Amino acid sequence: MNRISHITLPVLAAAVSILFSCGKEKPEPTPQPNPAPTSITLSASSFQVNQPGEKLSLTIKAPSRPTLSGLPSWITYSDGTYSSYSITVGLTVAANETYEQRSATVSVVSTGASSVSFTVTQAAAEKPVDPDPDPEQADNEAWKMAKTLGLGWNMGNHFDAFYNGSWAGEKEGYPDETAWQPNKATQTTFNGVKEAGFTSVRIPISWLKMIGPAPSYTIDKAWMDRVYEAAGMAHAAGLNVIINTHHDENHGVSNGYQWLDIKNASKDKALNESIKAEIKAVWTQIAERFADCGDWLIMESFNELNDGGWGWSEEFRANPAAQCDILNEWNQIFVDAVRATGGENATRWLGVPTYAANPEYTKYHKMPTDKAGKTMLAVHFYDPSSYTIGDEQYSDWGHTGAKGKKADYGDEDHVQQVFGALNKEYVSKNIPCYLGEFGCSMRAKSDTRAWRFYLYYMEYVVKAAKTYGLPCFLWDNGATDTGKEQHGYINHGTGGYIGNSKEVVNVLKKAWFTESDGYTLQYVYDSAPKF
Repeated sequence: MNRISHITLPVLAAAVSILFSCGKEKPEPTPQPNPAPTSITLSASSFQVNQPGEKLSLTIKAPSRPTLSGLPSWITYSDGTYSSYSITVGLTVAANETYEQRSATVSVVSTGASSVSFTVTQAAAEKPVDPDPDPEQADNEAWKMAKTLGLGWNMGNHFDAFYNGSWAGEKEGYPDETAWQPNKATQTTFNGVKEAGFTSVRIPISWLKMIGPAPSYTIDKAWMDRVYEAAGMAHAAGLNVIINTHHDENHGVSNGYQWLDIKNASKDKALNESIKAEIKAVWTQIAERFADCGDWLIMESFNELNDGGWGWSEEFRANPAAQCDILNEWNQIFVDAVRATGGENATRWLGVPTYAANPEYTKYHKMPTDKAGKTMLAVHFYDPSSYTIGDEQYSDWGHTGAKGKKADYGDEDHVQQVFGALNKEYVSKNIPCYLGEFGCSMRAKSDTRAWRFYLYYMEYVVKAAKTYGLPCFLWDNGATDTGKEQHGYINHGTGGYIGNSKEVVNVLKKAWFTESDGYTLQYVYDSAPKF
């Protein structure tokens, strides 16, 4: 029997209605994912980057999370989020400090597709115009000061030493001349320095907790008197003397007593004003104590002021002028404070450093206004640092050195460019400039190759300094071994030579004092070691 005969007409009509109405309204389609790409595509295939460096952004579309290979050390990678077959990554390109354009080809790899690549090309640093290798010696105060100061010696790690670290205990933050080495300075010390052939001495001094609280910032009398006594002994030996504030500078530490905090002063006006008040008080007291000293005494404002990055911190590189302008302010406070005390201080020579005492930062440096017109520029020279203060990974230096055995920059042309620029911008314009520190960590004489290149470096740098009118002060920290930061030449207690240092000092004297027409910078260059 047919089942439909039992359905009433109204019910049948409703069923038909539902059937036809469902057919009119089609369901929404289910979203389908984008198909995976079969190749890698990049938002850019090449980048042109300026010499100071830039931050780049690269979008990559790939069938699987991509990876990059071939990134050089001067490009830093920042990862992104991979979603819907796409990712945007960051690339930070460091400043190019070399005089050659550089380029890198980076590969992008993703499973399921052929690799692709992109290039990053960066402009070179502007190469200074090659200076005259033998500039004329002008009859001005700058060249006269070069002859007066001549070849100098640093009593390093002595009066600038201080107790620091867990071993210091209650002495934490107090300077002491035997904190880092066992000998106290004596008249014999400075007599020995003079007899060795040096004509000047730089006595680095830390003040730290010897400075009392605000607002007077009174300096401990015993410490001041001891520094005064040491300077007097050096003068009695026939040496010119430079004194300064040395480890008072704060290199990004939080110990409460290294008060010359240039990083935070550049961001905090109130802190900067407080530090300037202390600079004025400290240098006023030093100047007053040394007011009876003749022009054999030079005062140097600071040592190597920087934020702890030595010119390489991200903050400094982003805006070098911020901290350098603070240093310019502080140097002016120093000059004004000393001059205001009158007497010999009204006319004595004063030294002011660049940021980190680095010659590179003369471009941000402003010489203080000085009514006496007797302010000098102070810089240091340890280029290339991986050779001079490193851990002896390099045995060679200069144009005859072997690739892989020497640093990739800092040969003789670099020395000439740096010293030539200082001569052109300062010495030739009657502004004396001196190398407050230079040197190279001691090599073992038993290593014939390393020893000969070491002596060559020392001779070339001093001869170049003499050629360009830059008196120079050998860094001596009293260290008696070889390897990293070993700069011991003269015993700080006896004035005698340390180890093989007499041979080194004789080379320095030869480089500075030899007046023979045939003994030129080119002659030294041509005499480089050959292996």
